[in-house]
Amino acid sequence: RVRLVESGGGSVQSGGSLTLSCVGSGYDYTMCMGWFRQVPGKEHEGVAFIDSDGIISYADSVKGRFTISQVNAKNTVHLQMYSLKSEDTATYYCAADEVDAYCSGSASATDFEYWGQGTQVTVSS
Repeated sequence: RVRLVESGGGSVQSGGSLTLSCVGSGYDYTMCMGWFRQVPGKEHEGVAFIDSDGIISYADSVKGRFTISQVNAKNTVHLQMYSLKSEDTATYYCAADEVDAYCSGSASATDFEYWGQGTQVTVSS
């Protein structure tokens, strides 16, 4: 079965950087993969996505600060986060789905079938 495992969360001061990684297993094809984040009491917010053709989408709130990349036969995605702000504090989730159309700047969490366990990112001011 499909499994997504995230790593790389942690605490950093405002203006700092972190890189999150997500390794997928249990499948041998390319999927739409990306990252959502969630703070308590709010819905998942789409952050960055890359589809099976390598087309990338970012939320407006992270454009120019976050970079998503895909490696290792496309089953691993990294999210490099720069110039972090306190409002970036959240639990970050890796998500994937076979439907490429879901990989967009307006991605909806309810569309994605596969999820990682989440990793906490805390940015202190």
